[in-house]
This record gives sequence, structure tokens and C-alpha cells, in this order.
Amino acid sequence: MENYIENLNWRYATKKFDPSKKLNEEIIAKLLKSLQLSASSYGLQPYEIFVVSDEKTKEKLKLAGWNQAQFTDASHIFIFVGLKHLDEAYIDSYVKNISNIRDIQVRDLGALKDKLIKNIVEEPKNEQKAWAQKQAYLALGNFLSAAANLKIDTCPMEGFDTEKIDKVLGITGTNLSTAVIASAGYRSKDDALQHAKKVRKEKEELFHLI
Repeated sequence: MENYIENLNWRYATKKFDPSKKLNEEIIAKLLKSLQLSASSYGLQPYEIFVVSDEKTKEKLKLAGWNQAQFTDASHIFIFVGLKHLDEAYIDSYVKNISNIRDIQVRDLGALKDKLIKNIVEEPKNEQKAWAQKQAYLALGNFLSAAANLKIDTCPMEGFDTEKIDKVLGITGTNLSTAVIASAGYRSKDDALQHAKKVRKEKEELFHLI
């Protein structure tokens, strides 16, 4: 646990990456596994994640991302895209996956399916979209912590034109929409922010122990 806390203190939102340093396949595999294991409401994972390392695509993303250098200097760009809405077919697929993995009959999961239909599918589509994007942010938080534990630098990014990012990814007109982005790689030795003291609320301001 001490190492984990130390690594969280080590991480910061890296603004200047070293473009000559790339994440290797082993590191990428661990990051993907951490994302696969991220928590989400009901375990539904109502999002998908694009992992971009192609330089030409990163240049296009940079143009859609207010010309932020992290898009091209970082080794990889992780783009979290949420579902705009969930339908009964999505719930059926999820229930079947539970059935296969846990060796439970689908008919015995009927109550769960009915609950998911009522609590999610029957909600207004705009609320479904907002909920799905919140789930994507849960995955982002887990990703940032996992990366820090591997001593990989990251920068969560909300400064971008969603429609333009969607176009670059080829998801315009689909049931997907970009929620949030994170760049990942290795910090540049010239990034002054790495030496700045971490600024956080005092415990007395942040926590209410009842």
C-alpha cells in the first residue's frame, strides 16, 4: 500500500511528454487489463476505448483537441467513448455473458434483466448518455491509478471538440460519443510541473467522518 500511495504522489497531469519514448507491448497489455477490470455500475461497461498510437491519427486528434501537444508527443492516446443509449439487446448480451462465465441459466437471471431494463433502458436517452459517460470516467480514474502504479505518465484531457474527435474515430452517426481522453507515455525532463508540489485539500476540508 505504501508503494501505491508513493506512486499516486509521483503522478501528475503531464503536460510535456518525451515523444522519443514509447510504451512497449507489455505495458500496454497491463494498462488494457486494468481497464478491462475497471468498476462500472452493474458491471455493464457502457463504453468502449480507442487506443491510438498511429502518428497520422494523433495529428488529426491534435487538431480536434485545441492543438494540445500531448496528443502528438505522448506515446498513446486513450479515448473513452460512451454509449448514447442502451437497448434491450445490449442487456440481453450482458445477461448471456454472465450466464456463460458464471454457468448460470439465462432464465435464472430474469429478475436482473428486468431490473436493468427498468433502471436503465426505460430512462430518457439523454440521461442514459450522461450515465454512460460517468461510467467512462470511473474507468478513467482506474486507468490513471494503474498507470501511476506502473510509473507511466498520463494526462486526463477534456479540452477537445467532441464532434471532431468522433469524426476522426469514425463513430459519427453511431451509438458512441467521446466522453474523455487520456494521453499516456513518459514525461519530458523539461516538464517543470514534475517538480511542483502536489496541491490538494487538507484532510479536514475533504473528509467528513461520521
